[in-house]
Amino acid sequence: MNPYENLINAIILQAVKDYRKTLSRCSRHPEKPNYREDKAELEQFFRSGWFSFLTDIDPEFLIRKLSEEVA
Repeated sequence: MNPYENLINAIILQAVKDYRKTLSRCSRHPEKPNYREDKAELEQFFRSGWFSFLTDIDPEFLIRKLSEEVA
């Protein structure tokens, strides 16, 4: 694996970790708007052209699976 692939994987993995943590926070503290904003920002990243440039992962599938995992 070349350094660029390592960087791409690290970016995606960090976004996934952040999304899991944010989903967990949203479920424990639904009254906090900043957690909902973080969730929306991460979902926007997953649905962005930048994400599709980095990977072939279907963003809707990823969001759904991570939501099911945390629920």
